[in-house]
Amino acid sequence: MMGQTLVEDGRLARSRRTRQAVVDALIALLEEGDLRPTAARVAARAGVSLRTVYQHFDDLEALFATVAERQSELLGALPPLPETRGALPWRIARYTRWRAQRLERVAPMRRAATLQEPFSRVVHERLEQLRAMAREELATIFAPELDRLPPHLRRDTLAALRAATAWEAWENLRVEQRLSVAAARRIFARTIASILASALARATRSSAPTDT
Repeated sequence: MMGQTLVEDGRLARSRRTRQAVVDALIALLEEGDLRPTAARVAARAGVSLRTVYQHFDDLEALFATVAERQSELLGALPPLPETRGALPWRIARYTRWRAQRLERVAPMRRAATLQEPFSRVVHERLEQLRAMAREELATIFAPELDRLPPHLRRDTLAALRAATAWEAWENLRVEQRLSVAAARRIFARTIASILASALARATRSSAPTDT
């Protein structure tokens, strides 16, 4: 009985190692720029047969779902959202440093996810979750400014902040414009400051008494 248990435990451990190898292979391919790898390329990279890949994953959709879970784990291991107290320039600096670190960390997988999103329900749902989280993060760290705005202006300002700090904006700065991380962070910071200053000034003007 003990021998059978050891054999079963050994098989389970090998199965887990194989599954992990397949996931690691997909991530490695993504990080090397192969943004739409086939199951055959994943199998070759993992050193297993194509049949083995499909023994562990029903299809590439299931494999990408597992990679999405890994991405969540990577993000969870990074420092949490900075404190929301303090002067606005300090919060902007802290937020942009934090945001840049996260965007850089997930860049290879995010590029692949963007390509897969139109064809994958799982990937689409995961990206929607990340977008909602990003919006809530902005609402939290810039709450002192946003809460001073009337509802319609608050909504528009939060939307502008979200667009200015989105993955797509970071990708444009880092890849299309070939800016360094530090330069991209500076642009994020200046854009955030400009959006908030404009919104607060507009709110002040609209609330000021008019001469009669």
